[in-house]
Amino acid sequence: MSGEPIRVVLAEDQGLVRGALAALLRLEGDIDVVAQAADGDEALALVEAHRPSVLVADIEMPKRTGLELAGELHARKAATRVIIVTTFARSGYLRRALDAGVAGYLLKDRPSSELAAAVRTVHRGGRAIDPSLALDSWTERDPLSERERTVLRLAGDGLTAGAIAAQLHLSDGTVRNYLSEAIGKVGASNRIEAARIARERGWL
Repeated sequence: MSGEPIRVVLAEDQGLVRGALAALLRLEGDIDVVAQAADGDEALALVEAHRPSVLVADIEMPKRTGLELAGELHARKAATRVIIVTTFARSGYLRRALDAGVAGYLLKDRPSSELAAAVRTVHRGGRAIDPSLALDSWTERDPLSERERTVLRLAGDGLTAGAIAAQLHLSDGTVRNYLSEAIGKVGASNRIEAARIARERGWL
């Protein structure tokens, strides 16, 4: 193919998966994987260093999730466009990804040719969204605010209200109010159930 290859940074915390994705993309003559990251902070640094056309990232990564990474790049108005590749077939994740400015969202069980095609589509300025999720993402809205989501995620990890308050520099009462609101919004009876429901629906 003519022209410069599409420069890609790959972010995935599982080494075997990361290596496999890189190998598959490098089989394409028009795609060049210029760097690989094992966590979100490393991915951000590599994007800043290499200025790739496309970042292919997993959602669940240490230090910074793929959605947080996409949101940061979107806020910076970075030229790099983001494709999320994940095992999570949850419409809530897709909706949050779109809100974060993600241009592509694919499931890991799709054929490798679809990832290569998505890289090309996103590089050209288009969107590449798994069709099985595209419609579902608009049927159930995420009811949580960002602060409620953060507090509920920490509660689901086992932190007490006091520990959450200390970590987020909030009062105990404020944390309890956020938890109460989140529990009510997801229709749960307690914070642990609320966190479970929210995770199942892709809201955390």
